Amino acid sequence: MGITKREKNIISLAGIVAFVFLITNIFPAVLAQYQDRQASIEDVLLDIDRERRLIENTVTWRGRRVEVEQRARELEEQIFSGDTIPLVEADIQANLSQYARTSGITISSTRLAERLETNGWLMISQEMSFRTQAAGNTARFLERLEGSSPRLFVTDFAINRTRNLYNGTITVVGFVRSDGLIAASPDQG
Repeated sequence: MGITKREKNIISLAGIVAFVFLITNIFPAVLAQYQDRQASIEDVLLDIDRERRLIENTVTWRGRRVEVEQRARELEEQIFSGDTIPLVEADIQANLSQYARTSGITISSTRLAERLETNGWLMISQEMSFRTQAAGNTARFLERLEGSSPRLFVTDFAINRTRNLYNGTITVVGFVRSDGLIAASPDQG
């Protein structure tokens, strides 16, 4: 039995309707799924690239962190510590006197320490008059101050020679965090 012309037309029409249905419904859905998949792949590739950069930057940031922590330790070693301001002043004066003695310098006099507080820091200034018989002692003294820990910074220095004796004055400053410092001991209050 063969297919009649009418059946052929119906089958052709059904094929055309199926084709139009595929083009209008299924093809756009497949295309949308394909585009979503492409977008997902691009997002994953961007995430992978971002993760790679983060991993690469992690090494750099770790190195910077180590440098900052090392610098913070170095700076911490350069500042004085104490519970009261008079104790810190006494510590600065004692360190200055010790560096002078070990350098062969005789202390003539010391003035009262002066203070300046700003932005959570206290700068304590100590002036000292001295004498020595050798100019090299003064150079050793300055070298010891340069390498001092906690650090004493020289802000003023003057020296005169009279016959075989050198007389001079020096002003140094030391720093301490002022947060939590007590101005005077409780029994002085």
